[in-house]
Amino acid sequence: MLFPYTEAATGSLGQGLSIGMGMALNAKYVDKSGYKTYVLLGDSEMAEGAVWEAIQIAAHYKLDNLVGILDVNRLGQRGQTMYGHNIKAYSKRIAAFGWETILINGHNFKEIMDAFKKAQKVKDKPIVIVAKTIKGKGISFLEDRNGWHGKALNSEELEKALKELGNMDVKLRGKIAEPDPSTPPTYVGVARDDRVGSKNYTDSVKYAQGDLVATRKAYGNALVRIFPKFPNMVVLDAEVSNSTYSEIFKKAYPERFFEMFIAEQNMVGVAIGLSQMGKIPFVSTFAAFFTRAFDQIRMSQYSGVNIKFVGSHAGVSIGEDGSSQMGLEDIAMFRTLLKSVVLYPSDATSTEKLVEEAAKHKGIVYIRTTRKEMPLLYKNDEKFPIGGSKILKQSQEDKVTVVAAGITVYEALQAFDQLKKMGITIRVIDLYSVKPLDMYTLKKAQDETKALITVEDHFQEGGIGEAVASALANQNRKIYSLAVKKMPKSGKPQELLDYEEISSKAIIRKVKEILGIHKLGETV
Repeated sequence: MLFPYTEAATGSLGQGLSIGMGMALNAKYVDKSGYKTYVLLGDSEMAEGAVWEAIQIAAHYKLDNLVGILDVNRLGQRGQTMYGHNIKAYSKRIAAFGWETILINGHNFKEIMDAFKKAQKVKDKPIVIVAKTIKGKGISFLEDRNGWHGKALNSEELEKALKELGNMDVKLRGKIAEPDPSTPPTYVGVARDDRVGSKNYTDSVKYAQGDLVATRKAYGNALVRIFPKFPNMVVLDAEVSNSTYSEIFKKAYPERFFEMFIAEQNMVGVAIGLSQMGKIPFVSTFAAFFTRAFDQIRMSQYSGVNIKFVGSHAGVSIGEDGSSQMGLEDIAMFRTLLKSVVLYPSDATSTEKLVEEAAKHKGIVYIRTTRKEMPLLYKNDEKFPIGGSKILKQSQEDKVTVVAAGITVYEALQAFDQLKKMGITIRVIDLYSVKPLDMYTLKKAQDETKALITVEDHFQEGGIGEAVASALANQNRKIYSLAVKKMPKSGKPQELLDYEEISSKAIIRKVKEILGIHKLGETV
């Protein structure tokens, strides 16, 4: 944050209350501290759905340490707001969600002071002070006048305004209270047993060869395993924890799990608030549903947050649930964020290791997980640094390199086996780190083989293919992209991989096309 006197960047309207809610949740349920969070709201932004998501869930959590101050000045950017100066309309609606509402004249200092005193005494409810104010109060040509939103006065107007305001030699200075010394410190490193329970951290991943484990389930396992090492972790989920498997963490550490229900915009805003209070939020939902909250996600980068986003049910390989549930834009979305990290593990081992790497990394990380149970590819002691990749198949005779991630790694390995029977060898790379890329391995593969084929269960635009092609743009070798290019349908996972031409069959066809082989079984 370049401006040190604010906790988070909220220039996009409707986000402040969610962020404040995250700070209040932290105080009441995580740190168990006595501080209160105050959020200033404008009447125009009360039309934003994210505000009402926050109002609803703040009441659910009985956040009596959260105080909203709603400035009802009637005028928005282009004219009157939805309810104008009708402060009772706001009060009625907010109170219906379970908040304590206090209505005041926002220009009456006694009413203002009384309202804040009353807010201190409310229990088990969040509070909002609804203040009726006049925009431009005290200046004749500004007062309650439309057309002045965001407009600065010129020198003549300024002189006139100051004259009308009268004596301005008033010293309005206060002192911010020092933090309560009883506030628990922020713990880092290995957790104390008396703080987070007796479960000790272990760096060993325990999967057996032959196990079939979905990466989404490995995510839940990893959260429980690493929590003692990262006791500042909190986990949020949008009512799909039995699908994302964050419920595994919920069962082990219920006091650090927050159900955000089906309200993804508020969930991300809450995560921003928690992050700004020193916590490491892991935020999970279906990959597709993060698109709803992209405004909050993109704004979070300006606040310098430390949030880990985890999207499950990625790609057409989720199968019968159909296109509405398929995350096909998520890689592109998270790649656009400055300094973000995008990770796409293929098996349980790589997932566990990458979740731990994400917790260690300071900043925004996105982890893409898969619905389908898959066999292990890696030994439990394998390391997965951010910015790396794994070469799964390689020889000096490799004709083409196939770059895959997640579910398509298995398709690439099947294609390798089939092509080998035809006398064709290909290199197979597991590009588990989509951002940053392993440039050394990619450039080496491009130099040593005739072409690169990227294969991904994601739309072509903004995906792995474009990331690799952009990174290797100055090289002379060809790069081919196999991605989701047809309108997705409902069907069995393998049927959909075949339909979208991102399966082993499609890889084999593309390799043969590149090598100029047209007859089935013909060798080179």
